[in-house]
Amino acid sequence: MEHTVSLKQNHEFRRLYSKGKSAVSPYFVIYCRRTGRPMSRLGITTGVKLGNAVKRNQARRRIRELYRTNEERLLPGFDIVVVARTRVIYGRYAELERSFSQLTKKLGLTAPKGDKSQ
Repeated sequence: MEHTVSLKQNHEFRRLYSKGKSAVSPYFVIYCRRTGRPMSRLGITTGVKLGNAVKRNQARRRIRELYRTNEERLLPGFDIVVVARTRVIYGRYAELERSFSQLTKKLGLTAPKGDKSQ
């Protein structure tokens, strides 16, 4: 993830939850907020409801890979938090990717089709 750094501070997550825009799918919830920085920041949340540590780590890996493969289509300068839901562990990867693309488009995180400025 060359244009992204990790979001780690609890107060930054809380700020996104309260002031950011959100979009929901059966697999995850995405919160975002424009920051104006040259890079985006990504945070991933997996709750205890998902299961044990193995399942939570699997969910984080799947979400990180979704983000990595779609990163070139996303606009820079956003704080993004992805909250995993239980279905993210059992869902097919193609469904996860389709859902992720729909949510990022809905939130305005993707560049318009004709714009290849990056």
